[in-house]
Amino acid sequence: MPDNDYTFVPDLLQEFAIPENGIISRVLHKDERLNITLFGFSMGQELSTHSAPTPALIYVLEGDAEIDLGSDTVQVKPGSFIRMAPLLPHAVRANTPLRMLLVQVKENPRQK
Repeated sequence: MPDNDYTFVPDLLQEFAIPENGIISRVLHKDERLNITLFGFSMGQELSTHSAPTPALIYVLEGDAEIDLGSDTVQVKPGSFIRMAPLLPHAVRANTPLRMLLVQVKENPRQK
C-alpha cells in the first residue's frame, strides 16, 4: 500500500512536548477533504476569537481550558468533544497545559 493510504500515530500524547511558553501545532494529515492538527498550549496561552469556513471537531486529550463557542463559554477537560458549524466564532484559553486534536472537514470538491 502507498504511504498515504493511512496515518498511524501510536500515542498522540507523546507526539510532541507541550511548550513551556507558547502554542505548538503539528499537522497529522491534510488532503482535499480533511485537515487534522494536534495542538499543544502552555498554561495561560490563548487563541483569540476567529472562525473557519469549514465544519470542525475538537477533542481534548490533556488539560483544562475555556472555549468560547459563539456567545457561549464551555469548560473542557480530557475527553471533552466539540463539533462546530462553519463560521462559528470561537476562542481557546488554556487554564493548564493543554493538548487537543482539531479536525476540519472540507466540502467534497467534486460536489461543486
